[in-house]
Amino acid sequence: MDKTYKADIRTLTKEALTELILEQGWPRYRVDQIWDWIWKKRRVSFQNFKNLPKDILAFLDQNFTILPVQVDHIQKSIDGTIKSRMKLHDDLLVESVLIPVRNDDRYTVCVSSQVGCSLNCSFCATGKMKRVRNLDASEIYDQVVLVNQQTQENYGHNLTNIVYMGMGEPLLNYNNVLQSIEHITSPEGLGMSPKRITVSTVGLAKMIRKLADDKVRFNLALSLHAADDVKRSTIMPINDQNNLQSLMDALSYFHKETGNRISYEYIAFQNFNDTLEDAANLLKFCKIFPVRLNIIEYNNISGVNFEKSKASRIDEFAKYLTNRGIMVTIRRSRGKDIDAACGQLANKG
Repeated sequence: MDKTYKADIRTLTKEALTELILEQGWPRYRVDQIWDWIWKKRRVSFQNFKNLPKDILAFLDQNFTILPVQVDHIQKSIDGTIKSRMKLHDDLLVESVLIPVRNDDRYTVCVSSQVGCSLNCSFCATGKMKRVRNLDASEIYDQVVLVNQQTQENYGHNLTNIVYMGMGEPLLNYNNVLQSIEHITSPEGLGMSPKRITVSTVGLAKMIRKLADDKVRFNLALSLHAADDVKRSTIMPINDQNNLQSLMDALSYFHKETGNRISYEYIAFQNFNDTLEDAANLLKFCKIFPVRLNIIEYNNISGVNFEKSKASRIDEFAKYLTNRGIMVTIRRSRGKDIDAACGQLANKG
């Protein structure tokens, strides 16, 4: 092996680790021991792998490293939301958000999948940043572990839900996102149910079809935000290559192949997408397959001219759809005072 470079051992699959251990002439059960220390116990030093002999520890230390994510800065909102700035091994930063709903015993972490974002949605602070790199599966996993510790410390509870709705586009980091979910849901990792996980996408038709072909078990959310192509392309340039018809075809295929829950995220902008005519257009897309609609308050971002819809207008919009059989939830923003709400993540600290 190349002694000048040490890879993070967590980039290895279990199959690759097994092959490596057997090549050294060590028994197969050592793989399970190492895997347990890495993923379930999340030890970040090989010297803390207590049940391994010294020769194995020396081999691991000589050839590999562990590069854990660290909490760099924490902000707490008046509503109980906690935003954490996470430092990666190369000093790059991402943000994760804990959203507690204590009266419902629901504790959700919003995790990031990329440093920055390349898609330039006009209403999103992260979209104003350049994309620097994808996160490794272990870096996504660490966010969940660290925020789960915060949840236990602050609320005496474990995380109940995970949403991939932080910085970056998850489907542009496809392999690492799916590997992170595999570790999160595995009994050898965190053992969470995939039904408690939602991956959000701005809408990449080809990758949505790939999710279906891979028979994923988690839920999918589409950041829709407008129900006609002209308006959607105005605020989301990706729509030029992935128009609404192509997305509906891909989502129909996803639903047919997996049966997993699909939801739409719809930020309401004053006098842009919040009229009853917009609601009527949206209704057409809500009838193609079973869907849940989350109407979200817009959160002000510096340099962006949009304004949030009035509460009365959002209520009227939602009532129109509810009366026609659509499952609608109005999501009031959380963590606005610490720039932790939807669209506000930008490493401002």
